[in-house]
Amino acid sequence: MNQAQLDELLYQALETEIGGVQIYEAAVTCAINADLKAEWEKYLAETRHHVEIVNDIFAQIGLDPGAETPGRGAVRHLGEAMVMAMEQAKSAGLPEAAEIVAAECVVLAETKDHQNWELLGHTLDNAPDAYAAAIRPGWEEVEGQEDEHLYHTRGWARELWFQSLGLPAQLPPPEEEQDVKSMKEAAAVAEQRKNQ
Repeated sequence: MNQAQLDELLYQALETEIGGVQIYEAAVTCAINADLKAEWEKYLAETRHHVEIVNDIFAQIGLDPGAETPGRGAVRHLGEAMVMAMEQAKSAGLPEAAEIVAAECVVLAETKDHQNWELLGHTLDNAPDAYAAAIRPGWEEVEGQEDEHLYHTRGWARELWFQSLGLPAQLPPPEEEQDVKSMKEAAAVAEQRKNQ
């Protein structure tokens, strides 16, 4: 196990969660659909808690939560760009378009976030004992939430696009109704939607 790279992954995970809070705060202001707004408010609260979880991991293994790394800076830059994209879309005066932009930004952010936690899960059997002991409880709590954040918001983005294109849309999306929490379940829903 390359411990320097594990530290880098943890720094990026922290920055992803911090940026995720800002992204969800912006996304909530773009949400028109009441169900979507409520879901993003829930995800915002969970993401705030994820920041606490990663900070707790840092405290347990002695990492400095204020330290900078090149990867962390890149993650921060991407998060700031997504917030700016939502603000720009919202200021254009087309609320439906801003809602789609927000959904797409959330999907992009959650793709990175989901990957961070997936990778952390893969490290548990090979990481130094102190790292594994610090990461495991947070991973067990967060990993399933990250699945939901990603797959449900991908469904919202798709259905909002369908609606904007004048195609039959299902809102809330099937991912929401079926409580999709795996790539396999998400693929099955996407296949069903393709055949409708």
